[in-house]
Amino acid sequence: MAAAMKITLLAVAAMAVLSSVSAATYNVGEPAGEWGFGINYGSWASSKQFIPGDSIVFKYSPQAHDVLEVSKADYDSCSAASPITTLKTGNDVVALPATGTRYFICGFAGHCTAGMKVAIDVVSASSPSTPSSPAPASGPSASNSPTPPSPSAATSVRVTAGLGLVVLLAGLMA
Repeated sequence: MAAAMKITLLAVAAMAVLSSVSAATYNVGEPAGEWGFGINYGSWASSKQFIPGDSIVFKYSPQAHDVLEVSKADYDSCSAASPITTLKTGNDVVALPATGTRYFICGFAGHCTAGMKVAIDVVSASSPSTPSSPAPASGPSASNSPTPPSPSAATSVRVTAGLGLVVLLAGLMA
């Protein structure tokens, strides 16, 4: 009976740790991490795998930029007329609680058309980790040669922490 209780408690602890380990925070445009010009946001976003529970952070000068969450149509046309949400602090954290695509642009005149726009695809944690194709960038920040997607550091941390927990639990059960 004591062994069964120990295993049950370890399983509950493992689920709690794994659920807290799985959330990641990404600075939009990392490694520079600035919401601004000169970054191919389509390429950046396609190199990540965003899952429910993750967060993205927009860091920028509030005098120079803002962040608008918009519909796909407004994203495609760079329209700031009907934002879903307007963020203006310069250190805006956006939670990604559910699957789906979210669209963000800079609302300052000309900034979106110059490339300050990003689509964030949030996928199920059980989805394949193959990143989607990058959205085409426009304006002077667009890169003519696509950068191949690289594994996200956050994903590596998720896998390493999960494997470490499995080894720890196996040792405790022995």
